[in-house]
Amino acid sequence: MENEYNKKIKILHVAQAAGGVDRYLRTLLKYLDKDKFENIVVLSQDFKKEDYKDIADTFISIKMERAIGKHDIEAIKQLRKLIKKYAPDIVYAHSSKAGAIARVANIGMKNYCIYNPHGWAFNMQVSKKKQSLYTFIEKVEALFCNKIVCISNAEKKSALDKNICRENKLQVIFNGIDIEAYKQPYEHCIQRRNLNIPENAFVIGMVGRISKQKAPDVFVEAAKKIKDKIKNAYFVIVGNGDMEAEIKKYIVNHNMQNCFHITGWVENPMEYIRLFDVACLLSRWEGFGLVLPEYMLAGKPIVASKVDAIPDIIKSGENGILVEPDNAEDVKNEILRLYGDKSFRQKLVMQGQADVKKFDVQRVAAEHQRMFMDIVNGES
Repeated sequence: MENEYNKKIKILHVAQAAGGVDRYLRTLLKYLDKDKFENIVVLSQDFKKEDYKDIADTFISIKMERAIGKHDIEAIKQLRKLIKKYAPDIVYAHSSKAGAIARVANIGMKNYCIYNPHGWAFNMQVSKKKQSLYTFIEKVEALFCNKIVCISNAEKKSALDKNICRENKLQVIFNGIDIEAYKQPYEHCIQRRNLNIPENAFVIGMVGRISKQKAPDVFVEAAKKIKDKIKNAYFVIVGNGDMEAEIKKYIVNHNMQNCFHITGWVENPMEYIRLFDVACLLSRWEGFGLVLPEYMLAGKPIVASKVDAIPDIIKSGENGILVEPDNAEDVKNEILRLYGDKSFRQKLVMQGQADVKKFDVQRVAAEHQRMFMDIVNGES
């Protein structure tokens, strides 16, 4: 495809799932060169137009649902009309559902197509039947895109293990956080007293959805074990989700109301992370785990599960500690170790703060820019 040097590369981004994908897309668009790229975003009803006011050239909302159903046909039709209308150089689909809709809608169009699964659906803890279905869909739809962006080496390995596509179609671009934004001073810093946390408490926290993937049940089970050993331990979960009632019931049943705080959904998780003495991510599966570099940036020792992409970020004993998934006893033992060894905690923190530079979203944007230019100029 011919690309004149004075013409911006037009990219039409498609996303259905908000949450982490929303954050990823917003930070990516923030740092893409606006003199070189025009960004059109076609997003589901779960996204907010005002969030894209200064970073996208065009914002369009269409109805897209997470579950597979007849409504997908209408979404494909609407998206195909928009692709014809805007004639982008590149269609870039973010996450599994948008990837399925966009790649079908784009069949036969004269542009390039990129897909970023943000964590393969077939790696989730679902039935074998669903895993097989998701794998089949990914294999078929891989035929209808030029590049698949993997946000970790683990994601690339999964694609090759499942024979999703040939290796040269896969490109690893590690995920990143907006380090520059975190350097800005906060208007209102949350203090321990705001959450009724004692000043002398040893605070163990996790940030993430209170859902099966993030294993909040393992966190609270470990919390009970830790509280028996560390009398001034206090626990914080930053987030909300479909397991919230179950987790709160466990807290009440084990008489832990006075040492546990659940924030619900918050706009500013970093302010809560600053209150932690130890930060956890105990996921059962994980496409990347963006909160891990956030923990590093905040100077917190990390305990994380040894699954999927997490070992790409955490090197156990160097910049954090890895534990087996679904193992509350393992979590307890490692947190007791951190509690008792301040110099070890400091060692992990110092290495984490050095390593976090590798996970800067400005590097993510720069790698995307090179990929976009190479694809349009026929070099990839």
